[in-house]
Amino acid sequence: MITRIRDVRRAKKMTLQDVADRCQPPTTPQTVGRLETGTRTVSVGWLNRIAAALGVEAADLVQLPEREDIPVAAALGHDGANPPRREGVVIAPQATPGMVAVTVAAGIGDYRSGDEIWCTRLTPGEFGQAMNRDLLVPRPAGRFVFGRLIGREEGKLHLLPLGASQRQMVVTNAPWAAVATKLIRNL
Repeated sequence: MITRIRDVRRAKKMTLQDVADRCQPPTTPQTVGRLETGTRTVSVGWLNRIAAALGVEAADLVQLPEREDIPVAAALGHDGANPPRREGVVIAPQATPGMVAVTVAAGIGDYRSGDEIWCTRLTPGEFGQAMNRDLLVPRPAGRFVFGRLIGREEGKLHLLPLGASQRQMVVTNAPWAAVATKLIRNL
């Protein structure tokens, strides 16, 4: 089996130590390096552990014949576009279980018409992870609020809408919320 562990790790800008620390249970950077180079056999268990540590699906770590890599041609910085320091690929976005999406019909805040905002659902106990991030929250009668989470207390979420001159909204006892994790934008 040909793995893409190194490509994915580099695309995520993580070190061997970062991945080793995020594995459950933690492992050593040397072990991750051996799995990357193929000097140690990659079992399904290891594939799942590494995928979880990298925040991707296990399938993203396996070289499949029908999947075409997207090579990095340039790195854009303050001094313009330059050749990348080393060869690399980017990982195409892939949905994970429980994701929901928001489509942008008209530009508002940082978002443009035609954007897709992919969101990861959170339970009430996980709402703190979304502080100062954009959040989709259901309201009664099938309505939603989408805005920046600026505070939470005793079952209340304080959201700042993205539009100019709009007032803060408070949602009480939300059954779930979804934090924006990926922006898909066609140019």
